[in-house]
Amino acid sequence: SNSTTGENNMSDNYETLLATATRRCDAVGQSHILAHLSDDSISKDVKLAFLQSIDEIPLESLSASLQGALDEEAMLKSGGGSSDDDVIEPFAGETASTTTTDATQLAALKEAHAIGMKAAAAGEVAALLLAGGQGTRLGYNGPKGMYDIGLPSHSTLFQFMAQRIKKLGLLSGKGEKAVPFYIMTSPLNHKATVEYFTKHDNFGIDVHFFPQGTLPSLTPEGKMILETPTSLAVAPDGNGGIYPAMVKHGILTDMKSRGIKYIHAFGVDNALVKPADPTFVGYCISKSADCGNKVLWKTSPNEKVGVVATKGGKPCIVEYSDISKEMSERRAGGGDDGRLVFGAGNICNHFYTLDFMENVIVPNLGNMYHVARKKIPYYDDETKETVKPTSNNGIKLESFIFDVFPLSKSMAVLDVARSEEFAPVKNPPGTDSDSPDTARRLFSDVAKEWVKRAGATLTGDVDSDLCEVGPMTSYNGEGLEGMRGTTVDCPFSI
Repeated sequence: SNSTTGENNMSDNYETLLATATRRCDAVGQSHILAHLSDDSISKDVKLAFLQSIDEIPLESLSASLQGALDEEAMLKSGGGSSDDDVIEPFAGETASTTTTDATQLAALKEAHAIGMKAAAAGEVAALLLAGGQGTRLGYNGPKGMYDIGLPSHSTLFQFMAQRIKKLGLLSGKGEKAVPFYIMTSPLNHKATVEYFTKHDNFGIDVHFFPQGTLPSLTPEGKMILETPTSLAVAPDGNGGIYPAMVKHGILTDMKSRGIKYIHAFGVDNALVKPADPTFVGYCISKSADCGNKVLWKTSPNEKVGVVATKGGKPCIVEYSDISKEMSERRAGGGDDGRLVFGAGNICNHFYTLDFMENVIVPNLGNMYHVARKKIPYYDDETKETVKPTSNNGIKLESFIFDVFPLSKSMAVLDVARSEEFAPVKNPPGTDSDSPDTARRLFSDVAKEWVKRAGATLTGDVDSDLCEVGPMTSYNGEGLEGMRGTTVDCPFSI
């Protein structure tokens, strides 16, 4: 009799979902997507899964999101609104640099580090990782965070981050679970990511996972597109989708209930990232910033990276393509040796107060989307097949994590040393930039630098790119005093 109960439940559930979907779709002019539910050749299981997927879609806000994105697109095409709102100027807010030689600034950053450590010890800091990416471009089939860049420990990107968080907790005096780690996955890699962490007992830290959302692709008229009779064409909503996903999965509520006040967010593809970096977090706290950006100052004008600037008096990221040649070459002091005025290169490394996220970002989420015109596969009723179009036939809505910067009232920027904090892993092995090889080389150089700074002498193959100081040994070069006066044979793994 159990199976009949199961079937009856499914039937009830199906009818309820169908009624809800019909009502919601009718109300917003999207009922065309339900056309094939009367087809008896499609199994009930498949139809049920389809209705459940519709249940997840923010149908009620789609047309407003699309309209906002189309208005923005039209404005950009026409040369943009009133001239005052469009003027791009150098960022005018708080900036500091860890590469400074200025004694006062160095003292302030040392103080910032203490503030950041204190906040971590008080349980007020969370680390937030954008880990939706796949390792496809690296020739790796799986979540990018599970990629091993080839160091002696064979640690993955996930492991380096998790162990740095663990080490930071220990250094704070409050134990390895002091800083919770929130990981945004994608629907594609959620399961694999959770299984990987479970297999490693979460590396002994406090980890929470939530998937990034998707949004349906739309026709230029705003209709949702069926890819098959019972599936919609959907696409990830861009890395700005982190904000609605945090709301949907109760992450902000969870953070608040734990007493989290500060959030450090970063991407998965930097092998040298310092999660919950006390210097950055403490610097932002010390400046009463609601939002912060850790940047790398551009070394050459033609480096293709978005930069922090001010537009219409508000902080923002301006894409490389939106800055004139003259602006990109402008230097402080007007000479040839000052640093680039539009030089604060964005590396997806951000600070927020929980208050700013909850009370400023979340209420403004509706108008954050941009239009991306794409070729969207669609189901053709005539031929009963899915067609792959050869030209753009639809729109994907996407948002970027930095779209919220203009909402900030007090943004702070911290410029850090590229050699110590940035080892991107994007291109396949053998590529001469942003590859596992270049990242391993950068990682090794940092390890050698720390060992030398501790007072040890390097011998052996000193050019080796297989040198490593593991995160559980040192978070940022500290704790190696015992090596003073010793010799260390390269390659090494400490």
